[in-house]
Amino acid sequence: MKLNSILATDCGSTTTKAILIQRIDGEFRLTHRGEAPTTVEAPFEDVTRGVLNAVMEIEELASKKILNGNKILSPQKDNEGVDIFISTSSAGGGLQMMVAGVVKSMSGESAERAALGAGSIVMDVMASNDGRLGHEKIKRIRDLRPDMILLSGGIDGGTISHVVELAEVLSAANPQPRLGQSYKLPVIYAGNKKARDQIKQALGDKVDLDIVDNIRPVLEQENLEPSRDKIHDLFMEHVMQQAPGYKKLMTWTDAPIMPTPGAVGFLIEMIAEKENISVVGVDIGGATTDIFSVFQKKFNRTVSANLGMSYSICNVLAEAGLDNVLKWVPFDIDRQELTNRIGNKMIRPTTVPQSLEELFIEQAIAREALRLSFKQHKEFAVGLKGVQKERTISDAFDQSSSGESLVNMMDLDLLVGSGGVLSHAPRREQSAKMLIDSFMPEGITQLAVDSIFMMPQLGVLANIDKKDISDEARNAALEVFHKDCLIRLGTCITPVGKVKDNSIVLKASIKFPNGEKVLKEIKKNELIRIEAKFEPLDAELTPHKSMDIGAGQGETIKTKIFGGVVGLIFDGRERPITLPSNKEKRLSLLKSWSDALNEYPKKS
Repeated sequence: MKLNSILATDCGSTTTKAILIQRIDGEFRLTHRGEAPTTVEAPFEDVTRGVLNAVMEIEELASKKILNGNKILSPQKDNEGVDIFISTSSAGGGLQMMVAGVVKSMSGESAERAALGAGSIVMDVMASNDGRLGHEKIKRIRDLRPDMILLSGGIDGGTISHVVELAEVLSAANPQPRLGQSYKLPVIYAGNKKARDQIKQALGDKVDLDIVDNIRPVLEQENLEPSRDKIHDLFMEHVMQQAPGYKKLMTWTDAPIMPTPGAVGFLIEMIAEKENISVVGVDIGGATTDIFSVFQKKFNRTVSANLGMSYSICNVLAEAGLDNVLKWVPFDIDRQELTNRIGNKMIRPTTVPQSLEELFIEQAIAREALRLSFKQHKEFAVGLKGVQKERTISDAFDQSSSGESLVNMMDLDLLVGSGGVLSHAPRREQSAKMLIDSFMPEGITQLAVDSIFMMPQLGVLANIDKKDISDEARNAALEVFHKDCLIRLGTCITPVGKVKDNSIVLKASIKFPNGEKVLKEIKKNELIRIEAKFEPLDAELTPHKSMDIGAGQGETIKTKIFGGVVGLIFDGRERPITLPSNKEKRLSLLKSWSDALNEYPKKS
C-alpha cells in the first residue's frame, strides 16, 4: 500500500485537533488542520462527535470529501477519503496510574519511569519503605481510584516477602477503577519472577492481573520496555473502552490509539536516536507541564501535575514564591495587584492577555512554571540508584555515585517547546527568551517550538507497526516534523564559568554562506542577537580563559551552527541567571535584555 494521505486526530481534554498530511511532489507535508471542542462529557458523551466536527473543518478547508455521513472514507480514491486514520487521546483526564515498588528510590522509581514513559499521570508512588502504615496505603488506593496499577519490586531470584506484602495491601484495598464498575482494575506485575505464584494468590480474582518481565531483573539494569508496552495495550483494552465513544473511535483507526504524552515521548525518543543527539522537549499546558528528555540514549519523562498556566497557575505562584515571579516582570507593580491578576487567570482559565502588561505577567509566570518543572525533571532523570559502579584510580576521590542526574546542559543539542504560551506567543523572540531564561542552556543549543502542537499525531504515525506501511509512515512523520512541525528559532550560545563584571566572556566570528563575516565580543551579563536564517554558518568561538563553551576552559571551538526565525543569541549571563535585588537596576537589566532580542518592539 502506498500512502498518499493521512488523517490524524488528538482528542485533548478540551479541544480535539485534526491534521491532514498529504504527499505533494514526492514529499509529505501538512496541508490542513481543523479543531473542535472535545465531546467526551455531557451533553454529547461521545468523543467521535468532536472528531467528526474537527474533520469537517478540514473537509471545508481542503475542498476534499473525507466523510461519508459518520464514516471516514478509506482508502483514498481519486480525491476522496484518506489512506489511513490515526488518533491519540488525553480526554477524560488521560491515563491515571499508581505505581508500587519495594524500595521507593529503586524499584519504585523504575516503575514510575515506566509509567511516565508510557504517557500516564502517576498519582502516587507506594513503597514498602515510604513510611505509611498498611491502613493508610489501603485508604490511599481507595481514594485515588486509578485507571491502572503497576506493581514491581525485587531482583529476579531475590527475597519475595516485601513485594508479596504490597500485593496483599492491594488485595485488601480491593481497588475499583475510575471509569465504572463493568470491569476489573488492570494490575501489571513487573517484579521478581520468583514471586509470581504468590502474587497471583494474593490478588486472586479481585483484579485483572497481567505479568511481564521484571523492571529491575538485576540491580544494575532497568528493563522498562515490557511494562511500557503492556500499559499501552491495557490503556486500549480497558481504559479507552470505558470512555464515552472510544469503543466506536477504536473501530475507525488504523493503529491503536496512544495516550497523547506517550506519542510525544515516542517521537522525541525517535528523533534523538535517528540524529544521535540529546533532546529536551516541553509541553506546558493549563494544568500540567510535561518534560521529555534523552541524554546518554536514555529517555525520561516527568509530569508536573501542579504547574500549569491556567487551572494550576496559583500553584506556580505558591511553589515559586511571589518574589521569583516578580523578578521577571519588567515594570513596577504592587505585590497584591500581581497576586490578584494571577488569581483572575485561575478563575477564568481560558482568557488570553488583552494588554502588554498582562502578557508580561503571563510570560513571567511561564518562566517559573518551566524552571520548576525542569528542576523536578532533573531530580528524576537520574542514573540507577543502588548500583555499585566500577571505579578507577582517577575516580578514587570522586564522591559521586549512582543517582546523579543524566541531564547535562552542556551536552544538550536541541530544546523544543510546545504549549500555548510558547507555540502561540505573539513573537517568536518571546518564545526563545522564555526557553533560555527558564532552561538556562549551556554551550551551543538549537532552539525550536512546535508550530501547532502536532507532535502527538506525528508520534502515533511513527509508531504504526503494519508491515506494508510502517517504514513509509515513519518517514512521513519525520518529514513533517522537520518541515512543518518545528519552527526553528535559532541557536543559543552560552559560555559557562566565573569572571569579573564587565569581562569579555566570548569572542565570536561568524561566516555566512554569502561570504559576509560578523565579529562579536560578548560581555558578562550581556545578550546579543545576530539575525541569521536557518542555514549552516561557520562559527569560531573563543571563550575567556575561565569560561567553557563545550571544549574546556579557554578552548576555542570551530563548528557549524544554524540560525532561525530569531537568529543567533549570544548569552553572557551567569548560570544560574541572577537579577539584582535593587528594583531600578533589575528593571534596567530586564529592559536591556529584552531590547537586545527585540522581544517587545515599540509601536512606530
